Amino acid sequence: MASSGIVGCAAQRSLQWAKRGLDNVSSRNYLGYVNLIRRTLEIDPGTDARLDAIAAERGQDVSTVLAEALALLDSVVDITEADLGEDRRRLGEFMRTREAIPLDEVKTWVASWDSAGELARPTSRKIG
Repeated sequence: MASSGIVGCAAQRSLQWAKRGLDNVSSRNYLGYVNLIRRTLEIDPGTDARLDAIAAERGQDVSTVLAEALALLDSVVDITEADLGEDRRRLGEFMRTREAIPLDEVKTWVASWDSAGELARPTSRKIG
């Protein structure tokens, strides 16, 4: 009986430590307290280099950087409320009129925001 009490105390301390680590945003090793699943991702070399650089900058491993990035994405993008009807309507409108704004023009416009030479919003025209 005494040994099971000791094991129970050790397990309880480990659980308390894990909870403290998970609640502590600055904890660098929180993934050590959760069940891990191994997953293979195919990414381009530039993305891989950026992940390594961010991880090194923060003193974290890449899996922690990815977990935090996913949590951030989940907090700002609600993919459960996708409006597929609106997407279909807009695609149908484009297919009918062939009017749109080329992506390069949108990028140039956005890049000019908050600058002395801020550009006017581009207008759609027939493309394709």
